[in-house]
Amino acid sequence: MTSSSSALLELARRYGVAAEFDDWTGRRTAVSESTLVAVLDALGVPAGTEADRINSLAAHDRQYWQRSLPPIVLGRATVASSFWVHVTHGAPVDLTLLLEDGTERTGLRQLENNRAPYDLGDRLVGEATFELPSDLPLGYHRLRLRAGERHTDERSHEERYTETPVVISPATLELPARLGRRRAWGLAVQLYSVRSKNSWGSGDLTDLTDLAVWSAAEHGAGFILVNPLHAAAPVAPMEPSPYLPTSRRFGNPLYLRVEAIPEYAAVRGRGRLRALRAGLDKRADRHPTIDRDAAWQAKRTALEQVYRVERSAGREVAYAAYRTRQGRSLEDFAIWCALAEQYGPDWHDWPEALRHPANPEVAAFAAANAHAVDFHRWLQWVLDDQLTAAQATAAQAGMELGVMSDLAVGVDPDGADAWALQDVLALGVTAGAPPDEFNQLGQDWSQPPWRPDRLVEQGYEPFRAVVNMALRHSGGVRIDHIIGMFRLWWIPTGAAPTEGTYVRYDHDAMIGIIALEAHRAGAVVVGEDLGTVEPWVRDYLRERGLFGTSILWFESDGSGDPLPAERWREYCLSSVTTHDLPPTPGYLAGEHVRLRDELGLLTRPADQELAADRAAQAAWFAELLRAGLLGPEPDTDEIVSALYRYLGRTPSKLLALSLADAVGEVRTQNQPGTTDEYPNWRIPLAGPDGRRLLLEDVFSDVRAAALCDVMRSITAHPGLAGM
Repeated sequence: MTSSSSALLELARRYGVAAEFDDWTGRRTAVSESTLVAVLDALGVPAGTEADRINSLAAHDRQYWQRSLPPIVLGRATVASSFWVHVTHGAPVDLTLLLEDGTERTGLRQLENNRAPYDLGDRLVGEATFELPSDLPLGYHRLRLRAGERHTDERSHEERYTETPVVISPATLELPARLGRRRAWGLAVQLYSVRSKNSWGSGDLTDLTDLAVWSAAEHGAGFILVNPLHAAAPVAPMEPSPYLPTSRRFGNPLYLRVEAIPEYAAVRGRGRLRALRAGLDKRADRHPTIDRDAAWQAKRTALEQVYRVERSAGREVAYAAYRTRQGRSLEDFAIWCALAEQYGPDWHDWPEALRHPANPEVAAFAAANAHAVDFHRWLQWVLDDQLTAAQATAAQAGMELGVMSDLAVGVDPDGADAWALQDVLALGVTAGAPPDEFNQLGQDWSQPPWRPDRLVEQGYEPFRAVVNMALRHSGGVRIDHIIGMFRLWWIPTGAAPTEGTYVRYDHDAMIGIIALEAHRAGAVVVGEDLGTVEPWVRDYLRERGLFGTSILWFESDGSGDPLPAERWREYCLSSVTTHDLPPTPGYLAGEHVRLRDELGLLTRPADQELAADRAAQAAWFAELLRAGLLGPEPDTDEIVSALYRYLGRTPSKLLALSLADAVGEVRTQNQPGTTDEYPNWRIPLAGPDGRRLLLEDVFSDVRAAALCDVMRSITAHPGLAGM
């Protein structure tokens, strides 16, 4: 960087844009000037020339001093903190805390602040500091600053207020009382892949409920971890990846069980609908992969007929209450769905007047297409009903946590959330990950990241809505790439993933909101904290009461050997594998090496990759032998069982068993680095012989029952893990 770039470096620092970083090898790496300029531009900060940079720095100063209050004030229960106030120099400060329960607090203590006043040109602005008390209740409050003069004559009475949100979150998120100090295990399920005799071509919420009841009642499971159930666009081709949704605020109606909707009983001609489902089942039996488009086409036809049935007075009240509760976000989503059905799923290709939800032409479209819009509102309501029932039934079956949802890291740039929230998302960049040991070219997820400045300005309301939805029907949530709450890799549009840089977020705000929402839901939070992680981040998450994630194959000590069980983390969700690897039987057979070689994804010859993989597996076999969990010449089932028993030797409070492992599946659900080169997220559940398994087959599968009972034994009686 040249000396003339000092203003650019200062600008990057102020906006949380990294000008250099340590890569996965520990090497200090400088970020190019072009990347800094592009990322700052995505933040709305001109930085292309030296004059732009100087002007942007001055604008940043003025923006700070023109604010009377911070855009949001953050605090933790039992911990005193502070905040600043800006008023005309020498003017009195009158503050009131308006608490969520309707009470008010005044008399906040002023702290010392010797900062010199700032000249805004028309006035001097002074800064005062006040203490946020340590005894405030958890919740979302308001801070009010009164400015101006009170006029008490009969002709006028004017008071001017400035308000800002105050968020008080738990200092540490406590474990739910129903879990207590016990350990719990759960099934990790890709729901779409688990079809039953009565589902419409792919797994649905009734199947999820039945899996929860079976695993809890017969095998003592405490939770069921399900893939993201976020919404996909309602038109073909339906996006198969649950991690690239059109919306994270709403769900995918593909997971509805049509017959479980109360109004289904009053549909005329139900025989035709049963025949429609039977035809779909026959097609699914013949098709080697899950055909979401066919499933949705058939299910949508049935749902339209159910929608036309007149609802009872009580159901109508419930539907109205749901619409009121969801408010504007539901309207925007339903309107987007109706627009997508008419103009296609990419809102960038729509007529210009329809590309922003606030435009009057969008309201006119909604009025002219009221039936289509209401149908999509109704779909979300019945989905909300079935999600609520799934969680309630799981708890009734004895699960301590019930359903554990999965929150994807972002959304489709062409989808509903990107359209509705475009003013809070960064344009001109995408989120991804820098190069690391497993992806040495880096990753571009094609998803628009949150703009940290806009989140702050909106008091994190859009983020809070996403978190609230993830916890609304669950006893826990897994947050994909939680390290993105601290810093996220931004890649300028058109650049390679290696040409990005990190952008900082206010992790105290984002983690605090997550902890507060989880506290209110009585839920646990599991952060997927794999990849390149700053060392202090995992300590911070633990301090705030959030769980981490451990995958057995990735757990190693400093020398590359397996990390001994006793050194694993306690506040962690631990498992043998993950959805980005083959199920364990396939992994043991080298399926991940074979597949990457076939797809041209290896960075070295296949024989070298396979040899390295065999060496890594041999090290784990030696560790299993040392632990007394594996005998000589074991078969695949014995190795898989030993690996899961090894999890029982760790102190981890939450343990997950992949349903694919339980039935002996070999094929992977997702191969990172591919889209259509491999049928990602479209593999129906099968046994080791490749024969497709229905949910009913799982319930009678001897292998699945045996592994589930292993999980029951190692969580109920950890000392028996080796038996």
